[in-house]
Amino acid sequence: MNSPAKKLYLRIRNLHITPAWLIMSLDMLVVAISIFLTMIIRANFKLPTHLNYTDWIYAPIILLTLRFIFFEIFQTHHLVVRYTSTKDVVKIFWACFCGTLTVALINLVVFTIKGKFLIPNSVWMMEFFISTVLLLIYRFAFKMYYLETMNPVRSRKNIIIFGAGDSGVITKRTIDRDNASKYNVLAFFDDDPAKVGMQLESLHVHDFRMLDDYLSTNNISFLIIAVQKISNAKVKAITEIALPHNVKVLKVPPVSRWLNGNLSFKQIKKVKIEDLLERNPIQLDLSLLNTELNGQTILITGAAGSIGSEIVRQLLQFQYKRLVLVDEAETPCFFLQNELLQTNNMKDIDLHIHSICDKELMIKLFEHYHPNVIFHAAAYKHVPMMEKNVQSAIKNNVAGTKLLADLAVQYGVKKFVMVSTDKAVNPTNVMGASKRIAEMYVQALNFHQNTTKFITTRFGNVLDSNGSVIPIFRKQIENGGPLTVTHPDITRYFMTISEACQLVLTAGAMGKGGEIFIFDMGKSVKVSDVAKKMIQLSGLTLNKDISIEYTGLRPGEKLYEELLADEENTIKTEHQKIMIAKVRTYEYQTLVPKIEKLIDIQNDDNFAIVAQMKEVVPEFISNNSIFEAIDNAQTTQKSQQQKETEPNA
Repeated sequence: MNSPAKKLYLRIRNLHITPAWLIMSLDMLVVAISIFLTMIIRANFKLPTHLNYTDWIYAPIILLTLRFIFFEIFQTHHLVVRYTSTKDVVKIFWACFCGTLTVALINLVVFTIKGKFLIPNSVWMMEFFISTVLLLIYRFAFKMYYLETMNPVRSRKNIIIFGAGDSGVITKRTIDRDNASKYNVLAFFDDDPAKVGMQLESLHVHDFRMLDDYLSTNNISFLIIAVQKISNAKVKAITEIALPHNVKVLKVPPVSRWLNGNLSFKQIKKVKIEDLLERNPIQLDLSLLNTELNGQTILITGAAGSIGSEIVRQLLQFQYKRLVLVDEAETPCFFLQNELLQTNNMKDIDLHIHSICDKELMIKLFEHYHPNVIFHAAAYKHVPMMEKNVQSAIKNNVAGTKLLADLAVQYGVKKFVMVSTDKAVNPTNVMGASKRIAEMYVQALNFHQNTTKFITTRFGNVLDSNGSVIPIFRKQIENGGPLTVTHPDITRYFMTISEACQLVLTAGAMGKGGEIFIFDMGKSVKVSDVAKKMIQLSGLTLNKDISIEYTGLRPGEKLYEELLADEENTIKTEHQKIMIAKVRTYEYQTLVPKIEKLIDIQNDDNFAIVAQMKEVVPEFISNNSIFEAIDNAQTTQKSQQQKETEPNA
């Protein structure tokens, strides 16, 4: 049967945190031992033949009492011993120092009154040093015992840190303090030749060029990027080296996001696919934007969507007169309102749940606010959905845009900036064609009047936007797969929401009216490669833990998106990431009847609507869609007409 002492030991050993009363008891025991050692040393290591009450009774009582009082004041017994850190060492030192200083003052007072010291100076001086050292030694011994017995080194996961600077050192200490029970830091890596070969926190700093070899010969679970200012290209290069070795890549957040200026291991997050796809941040011309936006009433349509809400966030930094936000989706509006209440308490911001197709409500809105600038981001954008809901695409994307544009001219809006899509280039689907028609109308209207400057911005897929491929893949990974990709060779352009909206604001400010601005989207990326990379970043193995399933192109979908980004089809601007597309322009008087005829088709005959869309946009050729029949019929008709006009042989 176990003894009571053994039961108590096992009970304490299994506690998550050692009780404060036990720490205080151990501290007082250490102080008692220190006092005894001090007395023995002072007596030249000889036990007294008779008790000197001043030295052997009063001094220990006074010292123990004062130590107890200052341990309580500094709460040293509430420190978690197994996580003893530099801050804890400082706290213990000050508790001991203040106690000793009090003894010295008492001694001085007693000497002044009685002409002799209450406690010999050699006693309290030696006791201070011995107590402080022993208190720290036993704490660090306990910490090492806990690490080695509860969580031996061999059971911990190995970590290496990229970045041998201040952030890297803090990261290493954070891991030791917060999660030493699980992780073991083996080495630092850096690409700075001045740091390579140095010893940092007792660890070697390796050359970044040796990273691949190091990962090949060592069992590493995590690589943490601990550099505050690092390019996206560098993050991508590090990740590309680590992933083939099944090493998870984490990233330390900026100092501004550390809680109370302290880094916590929980804040170190996985590198996401967005980190590998996004480009370096752009520099906004704030002076130009201030001139355009300060003191203005700005209307944003689709304000609760991915693009619209980010435009709102970007606009908060300017001294606008009022922001008027319009969206018909109630729940996203609710979340946007909550966000704005937290950031600026909805100051000078009004949010309306309206449809841009509701003429009566839009007129009331324009009459009440008289906006100076409009950012038109409201649109139906999902290709397969619009392929089956043709009337909705026309009503929202074409008629809604036309209504807003006409009201902008009527109420004297200075600038109207429309957000378009790369799918409007040589459209193969209803959604892209509807956006191309909207582009054509606002461009024609721009040259038909002198009141409002109409500007169009066109870009590709936006990372993490509602319904985009990234959040879909992320959800599929959470559910265990498979990840669904339409075609092995399908490619898309990607940019971040923030970058896209910054470019929208910049292009809007630059625009003189009538331009279709396109953005530098970088290189197109295979969607299947994105899926594979996301699987690796999640620590999973393709075709073992999770699979990719190819489902075939959806109705209206292209294999490759187009941006007309080559030099023959674009004009450069002063901004290196913004170009002007050379596109065919249309006469307002010729275009309007065709668009009005399209809008006026009220029946459910989708083929009639699409046929009229193709009349407005001759380059609209359906792909992988039931509407290919219209193109085939037109081709057959043209061929027949050509034969009829040919002279008889």
